[in-house]
Amino acid sequence: MRVAALIAVCCLALTARAEAPFVIGQLHYDGGGDWYSGATSIGNWLAELQVRVGLNTAREARVVRPTGRDLATTPFVYVNGHGNMRFSDAEAVSLRRYLLGGGFMFVNDDYGLDESFRREMARVLPGAPLEPIPATHFIYHCFYDLDGLPKIHEHDGEPAQGYGIFLNGRLALFYAYSADIGDGLEEADVHGDPAEAREHAARMATNIVVYALTH
Repeated sequence: MRVAALIAVCCLALTARAEAPFVIGQLHYDGGGDWYSGATSIGNWLAELQVRVGLNTAREARVVRPTGRDLATTPFVYVNGHGNMRFSDAEAVSLRRYLLGGGFMFVNDDYGLDESFRREMARVLPGAPLEPIPATHFIYHCFYDLDGLPKIHEHDGEPAQGYGIFLNGRLALFYAYSADIGDGLEEADVHGDPAEAREHAARMATNIVVYALTH
């Protein structure tokens, strides 16, 4: 399966060079949470995808709102923050339509997002639970062979755990809890993370994109 995925990635990279650059959408949500946190994460992530995968990428994030026109044309959306998020009824419907329509969302708990994220996703996708993603899942092995979700920052000391929401058998949302992949993607001097931790974050972030684009 991994060989097939790598072939798919190579084909994807070759195709992407002749098409519009791959862009990561950063979700601008309301509720008071810092959706904009991790200022250098996405730019570094996109640069790593160019080097590691050969993707033609944009240089910076595309900020998208839950009911904005850009959402439907942004197949990969990143959600980050420490604080509260809240969606209006219209935003919840729009995000539901996005995910059911084939969009992919990666949510990074930057410590403090968990409670409000779980509450709001229950409104976006009622009846679609967040399920623990085991270390054997292909998202951890599709490009780099990882032992599971790496833990970049200790904070409260809880183990890192990936969760997912499956829609019609497709992993439509991946949630990194107690790991903080986003901080590991920032410039080295922002958090002072060791090179090994930052490499783990870059590998996980690469796997997430590769998985999303090939499934």
